[in-house]
Amino acid sequence: MSRVLAVDLGGTKTSIAAVDNAGRISDKQKIPAASNFGGSIEQIVPRPGIAAAGVIVPGIYDPQAGTAWAPNLWGRDFYPLRDVLEQRLGVPVAIGSDRTGSVLAEQWLGIARGFEHVLFVAVGTGIGVGILFEGRPLEGAHGIAGAAGWMPVGGPWKPEYTERGCWESEAAGPALARRAGMATAKEVVAAARAGDAKALTAVRETADYLAMGIAALIAVLDPEMVVLGGGLMQAGDLMLERIRRLALSWTQPVAARKVRVEATTLGEDAGLLGAGRLGWLRTGKKE
Repeated sequence: MSRVLAVDLGGTKTSIAAVDNAGRISDKQKIPAASNFGGSIEQIVPRPGIAAAGVIVPGIYDPQAGTAWAPNLWGRDFYPLRDVLEQRLGVPVAIGSDRTGSVLAEQWLGIARGFEHVLFVAVGTGIGVGILFEGRPLEGAHGIAGAAGWMPVGGPWKPEYTERGCWESEAAGPALARRAGMATAKEVVAAARAGDAKALTAVRETADYLAMGIAALIAVLDPEMVVLGGGLMQAGDLMLERIRRLALSWTQPVAARKVRVEATTLGEDAGLLGAGRLGWLRTGKKE
């Protein structure tokens, strides 16, 4: 059975698996990040029967140059990731941002299966948006499309927007924790589920900011579906209905009647599935 190698490069760990053309995962392993990125690369080894490799990175990938920008992994220089991995693995390598991997996984095996115009909004410590347009990932002239954390969503400019962007500063996990005066978003969610008034207010305010950004994305990109995922969406039971209602009330009215706003149905392997999908597309075999 032909398989591709799927690699999900993260700041604290790298997940690796083989993925067949039906999305079945095998030989999965998680490798803690090495003290330097070169050490992490050395842990990605060739496997028999692999037709290609798909790799996702938390940052920007320039497909023309084959270089990637991922400050959490190796600093702020562009790194020749495609050439390094193709030399190491001996197979064709497809690379994309983690947000592109997420939207491809949802269209392949998730709730957006069969849709051609999809947004995947990943909300965790940051915010990124995977964009599928006419069935293809939309990555922009420089691989930056979907870096939506920098969208302005109202209010005066603040100095922290220089590093994190407005939407990310107001709507990601750290913003939720800040509003509630707690250390982590996870603590806030637990307190909100227990009925804590301050935590519930923080959840509502954060959901409002998320809805503003999603409304803008719907008006600009006219998707069939917006899929919400990422660590903060583990609080989907507290936030999803409010986000959906407000986003659809603020966005373009015709688009609001046609778009669906849903939570991801894929679990912790979504990144590997997205990387696997990139690998299969690299082979020229979509299914």
